[in-house]
Amino acid sequence: MNLFDASPESAAADATRPLAERMRPATLDEFIGQEHILGPGKPLRAQIESDNLRSVILWGPPGVGKTTLATLIARATRCEFIPFSAVLSGIKEIKAVMADAERFRRLGRRTILFVDEIHRFNKAQQDAFLPYVERGDIILIGATTENPSFEVISALLSRSKVYALRPLTTEELRTLLRRALPLTGKRAGDELLEQIAGYANGDARAAYNTLEAAAAASQDEELSARAVEDAIQRKLLLYDKAGEEHFNLISALHKSVRSSDPDAALYWLARMLEAGEDRMYLARRLVRMAIEDIGLADPRALEQSIAAMQAVHFLGLPEGDLALAQAAIYLSMSPKSDAGYRALGAARQDVQQTMAEPVPLHLRNAPTRAMKEWGYGAGYQHAHQYGDAIPGMECLPPSLQGKRYYLPTGRGAEKRIAERIEEILRLREARRQEPS
Repeated sequence: MNLFDASPESAAADATRPLAERMRPATLDEFIGQEHILGPGKPLRAQIESDNLRSVILWGPPGVGKTTLATLIARATRCEFIPFSAVLSGIKEIKAVMADAERFRRLGRRTILFVDEIHRFNKAQQDAFLPYVERGDIILIGATTENPSFEVISALLSRSKVYALRPLTTEELRTLLRRALPLTGKRAGDELLEQIAGYANGDARAAYNTLEAAAAASQDEELSARAVEDAIQRKLLLYDKAGEEHFNLISALHKSVRSSDPDAALYWLARMLEAGEDRMYLARRLVRMAIEDIGLADPRALEQSIAAMQAVHFLGLPEGDLALAQAAIYLSMSPKSDAGYRALGAARQDVQQTMAEPVPLHLRNAPTRAMKEWGYGAGYQHAHQYGDAIPGMECLPPSLQGKRYYLPTGRGAEKRIAERIEEILRLREARRQEPS
């Protein structure tokens, strides 16, 4: 009675049950996802394996395995398992269930009471659990899609450990779909499973339901792309995250941003979003665009891109997509400069093609007396000793003195940077002309 049961025996027992029900795992080792709490040595896994479980609240979006996990915990700890729905039950039902739990306790058997959608209980109903939790009559496992800090009373929270469950990744969903495929009697390539996984948006139940509907609509032994498209009720876009079309689309997005075309950038971004592209991959690429194509022409471009990345991580889907769109627009409208990109390339070229000269003595630290006697640090000019903080000394090796790598453009903030560089060069030259 779990959410992802992959056992052949349970599948064969009742092939008419929904695929999501038949695919519930039988053991914790079969459970996919939530490695941050269930991996080896992680907190919840350690509690289960040591049989030292206390009441917990499982907080996470739909279809990530809250019900399954509660059932597997009961099985692993050999507890009685009583499922309880906050939608269908009230205080009368709570008291009846607690009477059963108390009877089990007297017989030496522990009871896990699983309360689905615990946030739907009001304060008085949640209060009704407290004495039974405190006496140890039950181990309470509550499941909620809402923030427990706002929806679960503080007295119950203080007696429970909250575990946040994450949406399943596309790769995890694809693994589940690949396991489920034999039960549908169909074959399918990874590309179609990837489409279903992307559409499911981290929800295993949605992925299974889509696969089941598409399999039922496919006429032959091969899962049909048209059936998948009908099942998810939207157009399947040609896209392969590891193939050419992936790189074609990200290239189009990057070049649209570089060309200051926000409409084209939004179109190519939307194509990738609709195809189920990894949002953090898109965020990383926007950060790269900010560095490579804008740089110091608008230093805020990098700030905006990093903020978008954090917003995507914090908000998830679909709200995080708006942050990506906002960043793409900002980067498109920013003044462009690849001066920093070219500067690093030129410096690397000199590093590769010229002799690796020793660091000039005046730039070296001299932590010992012997090093001072050898001339380490001799002639160093501390910038803060000068009113304008511009010393006259050279910081490049002798063979590269006077070399310019960073050549700012006249666009955006780089126009002011270029003026500042010229000012620094004049001040430095004037300082060198001063009598020593």
